[in-house]
Amino acid sequence: MNPLKEEHTLSVYTENMVGLLNKISIIFSRRKINLESVNTSPSEIENIYRFTIVVNETPEVVKNLVRQIEKIVDVFKVYSNVNDEIIYQQMALYKVPTSVIMKDVKVERLLREYGANTVVIREDYTVFEVTGQKEEINKLLKELDKYGLIEFVRSSRIAIIKSSEGVHKKVLNMEKNDPRKSPINNEFLSLKSKIFQM
Repeated sequence: MNPLKEEHTLSVYTENMVGLLNKISIIFSRRKINLESVNTSPSEIENIYRFTIVVNETPEVVKNLVRQIEKIVDVFKVYSNVNDEIIYQQMALYKVPTSVIMKDVKVERLLREYGANTVVIREDYTVFEVTGQKEEINKLLKELDKYGLIEFVRSSRIAIIKSSEGVHKKVLNMEKNDPRKSPINNEFLSLKSKIFQM
């Protein structure tokens, strides 16, 4: 029996972002794997960046992906987690006609129920922001569509690994062992092997 596909969130720690997204994308495109979501941001330590990538695949396929991504020179470490191992959120913006909100009490109640915050109010439209998980965001999208929704956009996923201590502690420990050296400025391969040995 083939293992079932499920959502996996990859947290990719990297030294340098220039051209890196292209290198990572090639790994996925060669295997014909669709990226559900991609987010890039600074991590908890200066000069180390974090890609958060969501894929819907089997554990075996994801395991191979992780191995391939870690072979990229600029990548320190890749963590793979299923949804119950992370805390994750997305943000969405909804543009709704202001006239509908003013006239229909149901819309106002609906927005309150989903914890929507007002971003912009104009005569012709109002923009609301909601933070939550994809299912909640999509449910509100369907509801607001009944009331003349003008525009909608959803961000990529951001996630924190429940069991992870991040990279900050590992880098600080390395500095403590050798205070003369800045780990970020060391030869990259040396840093990669010292910090992220499993």
